[in-house]
Amino acid sequence: MVREDGKRNFVLVENDGTESSVFSGSYPRQAALKAARRLHPAPSQDDIDGHAVLKLRERGTDKVHVYHGWAWMEAKDEDAPAWMDDFVTRSNVSKQGIEHRDE
Repeated sequence: MVREDGKRNFVLVENDGTESSVFSGSYPRQAALKAARRLHPAPSQDDIDGHAVLKLRERGTDKVHVYHGWAWMEAKDEDAPAWMDDFVTRSNVSKQGIEHRDE
């Protein structure tokens, strides 16, 4: 269901079928990128060795958006504020399709 600000809520579906975290975004990919940043990051983009499967159910619907996601560490930008850590987590996702829940 769409909120007043145009954003939608997506719930992360775990392997055992339980739903844990909620991510919001105008599009499912925005929520998937936020979820992917919580993955254990690789030391660099060149060292990525695998992808995690992220399943995000859109609240109020039976749609489950399936993504492959991965994350890595990168040095912060030169113009980043001083309070930021020296390294930041970056992520990327690739959509695999949409499933429909049977309930």
